[in-house]
Amino acid sequence: MSVLVREARPDDLEAIVHLLALPQEVKRMDAPPTVPLDPRYGVAFDAIARDPLAWVMVAERGGRVVGVFQLNVIQHLAYGGGRVAQIENVVVEPTLRSSGIGALMMREAIDRARAHGCFRVQLTSNNVRTRAHTFYERLGFVKTHQGMKLMLG
Repeated sequence: MSVLVREARPDDLEAIVHLLALPQEVKRMDAPPTVPLDPRYGVAFDAIARDPLAWVMVAERGGRVVGVFQLNVIQHLAYGGGRVAQIENVVVEPTLRSSGIGALMMREAIDRARAHGCFRVQLTSNNVRTRAHTFYERLGFVKTHQGMKLMLG
């Protein structure tokens, strides 16, 4: 069955939130989704949709959303005013992992980054997600920095 990677639509939001709330190797701050969805998800989705340099993308298989990622283009002052693409929240339905869907989504992210003049694509991945690190390295990503976070709430 073929997989289509496309921009998310508002009617995909419930499936996206469910994917983002799936148990991962790390504890997520997201609470399990409720129906109807918390209105904050719709507000965030609309804000991303209005940003010409940000996208929520989904992988669709058999008419069902089975993967998601977010891509944001960041304009730098450094690097000669260059652009960098930041990939976030990459999730594939657990039963379909290692089936090529993640690689297809990353190809779309990289192609989109190139089309928007980015000189680099970057992402972060929690230290405990060693399987994900192997996947990203297989695609050519290289560990170059140590990431840090300061939680504000």
